Amino acid sequence: MASKYQSQVKELVSANPVMVFSKSWCPYCRQAKQTFDKENVEHTDLELDQIDIGDAIQSAIYELTSQRTVPAIFIGGKFVGGNSDLQTLKRNGQLKALLKEAFPEE
Repeated sequence: MASKYQSQVKELVSANPVMVFSKSWCPYCRQAKQTFDKENVEHTDLELDQIDIGDAIQSAIYELTSQRTVPAIFIGGKFVGGNSDLQTLKRNGQLKALLKEAFPEE
């Protein structure tokens, strides 16, 4: 059964070309956000440990992606995974192509 928070997650993902669900204390989340910063990529972050419904949002992300951990990264509406997945995309040169799709006007 879809939770009411799934629609909130989907809205955030579709409204933001790069969406990072993260926790403020998480070193992997910090590295993912730094990767986007170094690439001068605009990203929207939602710190799940700083909002009342953070656990519910994280559960909804799990329902949608089967990933329990943060960061949960979406680019161009597509779930790409966590920080290690992001670093792999960057190393393989696939990140630039995904970002080009997410920001077609640039």
